[in-house]
Amino acid sequence: MSWRATLACTRAEAEALPESDELFPFASSPPVLVADEPDPAKPDEWLIHAYFAAEPDDSELAALAGLSAGSSVRVEQLGEEDWVTRSQQGLEPIRAGRFFVHTPTHRDIVPAETIAFEIDAGLAFGTGQHATTAGCLMALDHMAQAGKRFINIADIGTGTGLLAFAALALWPEARAIATDIDPISIDVAGDNARINGVTIGHSPGELLLAVADGMDHPMVETRAPFDLLIANILAGPLIELAAAFARSVAPGASLVLAGLLDSQADSVIAAYAGHGMSVIARSDGEWCVLVLEAPR
Repeated sequence: MSWRATLACTRAEAEALPESDELFPFASSPPVLVADEPDPAKPDEWLIHAYFAAEPDDSELAALAGLSAGSSVRVEQLGEEDWVTRSQQGLEPIRAGRFFVHTPTHRDIVPAETIAFEIDAGLAFGTGQHATTAGCLMALDHMAQAGKRFINIADIGTGTGLLAFAALALWPEARAIATDIDPISIDVAGDNARINGVTIGHSPGELLLAVADGMDHPMVETRAPFDLLIANILAGPLIELAAAFARSVAPGASLVLAGLLDSQADSVIAAYAGHGMSVIARSDGEWCVLVLEAPR
């Protein structure tokens, strides 16, 4: 038999999800942890699931409950099915432009003509499943197809590292840096870089990783100004970072901004228009991806 324990959390709590063996150091067989967003219309309401091979005991449930303030843990029995497989079955491969993003369970069905990335389902945000991540992949592909060229790229709030990997695949002569405020995300991005053959380093075609709050990091400051800046975060932080982003990009630079609902887009656009930036593209749908251009 296998078991699943679930608790409600915020997006920030989901993105701070630790490695299973860190949360359960006392367990001989730690559970598989998965974070997901059940309702895209409620971007701050997430769930954390823990899949156990046996019924979780009180100490395991207490450790899980500590991941979210004020939430109770719901436990259910799943039957004989392999719980690792079950935790990944809901995440089908995503096709976004030329990109194909898949979990390890789908690596044998990668289409030959695609740019493929394998992102484990253990941290569902940033895997390409969410409309914002897929929309960013589409935006990057459209820019490359239109002949845009970039040599200095920043991915702010990188999560799994996927968007930085995609940008380097499209512009292999560029240098890139990916940052996140969460150290665990940077560890995950490093693991994903190795899985996907992305080289960590300072040279063209290579990726630097750093834990940073927005643009506040010596490596980010040294690398600036960027000709492509990607930020798939939330509307509030995007507005707060408008001035810092404007200072960190080159004249005529492109910015891909996401993580916002369509109803929030005008407020984000206004914040960047105040720094002379104009909208080049705006996606349709409930979740909005903005492509902006800095003044020349």
